Amino acid sequence: MPECHTIPCLLSPWSEWSDCSVTCGKGMRTRQRMLKSAAELGDCNEELEQAEKCMLPECPIHCELTEWSQWSECNTSCGKGHMIRTRMIKIEPQFGGTACPETVQRTKCRVRKCLRGAGMEKRRWKEAR
Repeated sequence: MPECHTIPCLLSPWSEWSDCSVTCGKGMRTRQRMLKSAAELGDCNEELEQAEKCMLPECPIHCELTEWSQWSECNTSCGKGHMIRTRMIKIEPQFGGTACPETVQRTKCRVRKCLRGAGMEKRRWKEAR
């Protein structure tokens, strides 16, 4: 008997590549083709789908901060002063991520009146007159 030749399977052209599976960073994309007719006298072993890696611009990394510290003690022992509290930057923003807000806050405080200092000021003022 003469040798039988198989007729290759008929395939459609490849589709366009899909969009990348991510909106930023590393992802995957795919394309497909279809079997138009099976091979005669044999199997069709052609691949019907392909995948490849894709890379889009880096994803934004937003600023991350620690929690606020406790308020400090008032910076004066009497009269008007201020207290501060702080927080640290854990992650710096990158690739268009949200900028870091303030890391130091200050507020007014008032401790008991400064009696001794106020009396001394009045005496000096009277003496100067």
